[in-house]
Amino acid sequence: RQPEWSALALIEAPQFVSQVHADFVAAGAEVITTNSYALVPFHLGLERYQRDAAALATLSGRLAREVADGAPFPVQVGGSLPPVCGSYRPDLFELAAAKPILEVLVHALRPFVDHWQGETLSAIAEAELLREVVGNDGKPVWISYTLTDDGAPDDTPRLRSGETVEAGVLA
Repeated sequence: RQPEWSALALIEAPQFVSQVHADFVAAGAEVITTNSYALVPFHLGLERYQRDAAALATLSGRLAREVADGAPFPVQVGGSLPPVCGSYRPDLFELAAAKPILEVLVHALRPFVDHWQGETLSAIAEAELLREVVGNDGKPVWISYTLTDDGAPDDTPRLRSGETVEAGVLA
């Protein structure tokens, strides 16, 4: 259900999150991702976020880590870090608002993850903030950007912010 989306699985039935991780591992996945994408005010609402986000992120990390540690082969846990001010909306990104939200997720997930996954970022500023917040903890950072739906007039692939993919990769 919206707006909680995938956070509802952690809230209402965390055993299914574990089962999905286990099913992915049984299918041969060597990386599983924490169910933390929707643990932001946009999805949880501000009151629930302030009350529960850290605990839910910790649960998300713990569930993934338990499955990875029990796997019959090496499995990495990727810490999902979403665009915290809204997916696909670089116009909603506000550094001052985004940083403390991201800090909560990183702090809660850090003990459980092997690498960080900045998912569906729309602007270089989101990736730069993510790098700043995770800091120098020795864990790799994977960044995935989301691109504009309609091509640029010059056919140059662009992030939703209008920045070029090339600039995003270089950043």
